[in-house]
Amino acid sequence: MSYSKEHLAYLKAIRRHDRAVRLVQALVLFLFLGLWELGARLGWFDVFILSCPSRVLAAIGRLWGEGSLLTHVSVTLYETVMGFLLGTALGIILAVILWWLPFANEVMDPYLVVLNALPKIALGPVLIVWIGAGMGSIIVMAVLVSLVVTTVTVLSGFTAAAREKQFLMRTLGASKGQTFMKVVLPAGIPHMMSALKISVGMSWVGVIVGEYLVSKSGLGYLIVYGGQVFKLDLVMASVVILCLLAALMYGGVALLEKQFRK
Repeated sequence: MSYSKEHLAYLKAIRRHDRAVRLVQALVLFLFLGLWELGARLGWFDVFILSCPSRVLAAIGRLWGEGSLLTHVSVTLYETVMGFLLGTALGIILAVILWWLPFANEVMDPYLVVLNALPKIALGPVLIVWIGAGMGSIIVMAVLVSLVVTTVTVLSGFTAAAREKQFLMRTLGASKGQTFMKVVLPAGIPHMMSALKISVGMSWVGVIVGEYLVSKSGLGYLIVYGGQVFKLDLVMASVVILCLLAALMYGGVALLEKQFRK
């Protein structure tokens, strides 16, 4: 396929813009880390409280040397991925059901609003009693945190998707299943991708909250333990690792979104 000179110039301009954005993002990160380390060395703040990049790296090195780093990372990552997959799948299924049954959608609307506003950590003690103080409670917490957000986001995309086309399909005698597969689902994919991006962050929140309550391993456990024994370098190291893992998981969802846009 041949492109015009104007189109090729437009594509080059987009690539240059993307490279410039990534460059500035990297510079902002390096500047932040540099100022953080410089401030620690010049005594601008108390390193015992705020730590610094070199102390964080040292804490990560100690965890690696003890052989516990991969254990804690793998536990938290497994819980998050399971919570993300289950919460997203259940949220999309529930959104499809509510779109399919408008009466049920109207009935459930206020309850979804209330559940979305409910602090899920309040259910922590109940989950521990129901499921037990283990990994199951943490995964369920992650599912609860992401489920309602996913449902509401996807459902809003389904209900707003090409209303004129939906009406036209019904006028031409199409079944509800045909209308969903031909019009609603394709138009709702961008909202589903947005729900995935939101669900990534919500799953991490749910897992860390769950690990605060019941875990004996994982990054959330390290944060709680580090705070209790005043090893704040360990706390900051765990937070940095969480940021890296969350960024990688978000990047995976972004790559998936690009595949759907092609």
